[in-house]
Amino acid sequence: MTYIPRLKTKYKDDVRTALKDKFQYKSVMQVPKLLKIAINQGVGGATTDKKLIENTITELTTITGQQAVASRSKKDISNFKLRKNMPVGVRVTLRDNTMYEFLDRLISVALPRIRDFKGINDKGFDGRGNYTLGITEQIIFPEINIDKINKIQGMDITFVTSATNDVEALELLKQFGLPFKNQTPVNNG
Repeated sequence: MTYIPRLKTKYKDDVRTALKDKFQYKSVMQVPKLLKIAINQGVGGATTDKKLIENTITELTTITGQQAVASRSKKDISNFKLRKNMPVGVRVTLRDNTMYEFLDRLISVALPRIRDFKGINDKGFDGRGNYTLGITEQIIFPEINIDKINKIQGMDITFVTSATNDVEALELLKQFGLPFKNQTPVNNG
């Protein structure tokens, strides 16, 4: 028997039916689902220190369980000492089982480790059903050994859903267990 992540089973069993009932969908195929999670880390000091980008790739690969790649600059910017095609960040896109595993670890282990955590902000929606969450320290993930960290960096985690608006996406992410602090409905412009 193959391994199925806990949140994937939860989506099929509980979340889908709860959202279908709440939004009055005619079919379960209309229910929004989580398509992918994109994680980005900007590495500003990579123009001067080449090892910084390699360390960040290793850290993000350890956190996500999937190989991270360097993001490269698209053009020259002399004020930032930046040349075209220089590495300026690290990114990874998670889908299917690795996505659900990362989401489970984020909700149950990493977010509660944030100092003075009162929930995540519900203002990070883009109007099309996608949500971006900013994290200030990568050390909230238990996979990272604090003694081996050279520099504390933040990251952006984007949840891409098939929802058509922010209200549906917010409800989907709440059903998965993301701890939003402001439980008021999102203004959908």
